Amino acid sequence: MSDLRIGVLGYGLRGSLARTAHRPGAGSRISVLADLDATARTEAAMAFPGALISTDHRKVVEDPDVDAVLVLTPDHTHADLACEALRAGKPVFVEKPLDITVERCDEILRTAYETGTRLYIGHNMRHMPVVRLMRDLISKGTIGEVKTVWVRHFVGYGGDWYFKDWHAERRHTTGLLLQKGAHDIDVLHWLAGGYARDVQAMGDLMVYGDNPHRREPGEPKAADWYTKDGHWPPHTQRDLNPVIDVEDVSLLNMRLDNGVLASYQQCHFTPDYWRNYTVIGDAGRLENFGDGPGGHVKVWNTHRSVHREADEIHPVPEAQDNAGHGGADPLLMDEFVRFAREGGPTETSPVAARMAVAAGVLATESLRDGGTPRQVQPLDPELIAYFERGQVHAS
Repeated sequence: MSDLRIGVLGYGLRGSLARTAHRPGAGSRISVLADLDATARTEAAMAFPGALISTDHRKVVEDPDVDAVLVLTPDHTHADLACEALRAGKPVFVEKPLDITVERCDEILRTAYETGTRLYIGHNMRHMPVVRLMRDLISKGTIGEVKTVWVRHFVGYGGDWYFKDWHAERRHTTGLLLQKGAHDIDVLHWLAGGYARDVQAMGDLMVYGDNPHRREPGEPKAADWYTKDGHWPPHTQRDLNPVIDVEDVSLLNMRLDNGVLASYQQCHFTPDYWRNYTVIGDAGRLENFGDGPGGHVKVWNTHRSVHREADEIHPVPEAQDNAGHGGADPLLMDEFVRFAREGGPTETSPVAARMAVAAGVLATESLRDGGTPRQVQPLDPELIAYFERGQVHAS
């Protein structure tokens, strides 16, 4: 079988996905790439020898030899680019979050429905071994019926990755409760078997907003904007984005449409970087300690009056390929390539991606309005049915 020829829009932090998809002779290769940044284009030319490298996204979307498109650009551009590629008949991969408003997400789903072109969303955490282990334990009834889910997200590299470029600006992200939280809200929905209906949140810009060490507008990021050990503590950060108007800590409460109560907490000035999930059912609870190789998921389902060791301890499985999110990224791209060629069911879901954005957007509105509750807008049932049928129109 010949390689799927992939066109790429954007080669920033998630350019790693394009590199993961580039497997000449093994099923897929990058044939065209567009990015406005000269440094990104130079790096792409080195990563993909023989590929056409351009500043013009139309070179990707309109190329008759491109079989599928990866949209890896900043979040606020997703809807325009994805819809253009869908209308051109190219199966489209859209990096999470789907976009930064509910309306623009619905526009993407509606365009996929109207054109019949395949749409895939990059929620790679659904392929992470720790998430799949927790889901398998829940599906087996290990803790009974899920009743509440608590998620804590410690973003140890927050100052490096989210406050030195476009991520720091509301006009590009809506907020980090959406931009960064879309992953966890999607996983929370998946583990709990429902979508957020009522949301209430509080948050603040507590640390990075007071840092005066900003770049001038138009000035590029410093060469050492990121280091393996990070810039610690947070007040030592330099060359931050000229504009910072998103929160660096947020707390979200949710009631899902199936009655499950859930919470999500995110902090960008912690020293450690990992996610902690606690899922409580009516017959036990589970919790992960570490979210990659070497971590464990512990299960308690014996009644006791004092803290004791878990009844079950399940090691997080080693990934076949540790590249990207504990090996999730290669599995994500494998699924997309297969889906672009053949269609069929996928672990990721455009409907779920939209619902994660909707929860994040409404929660951000809540936290900026004194924590007043919000209700998440439902998606058009016609679109839900279409995507639940595997993106096949009813006969």
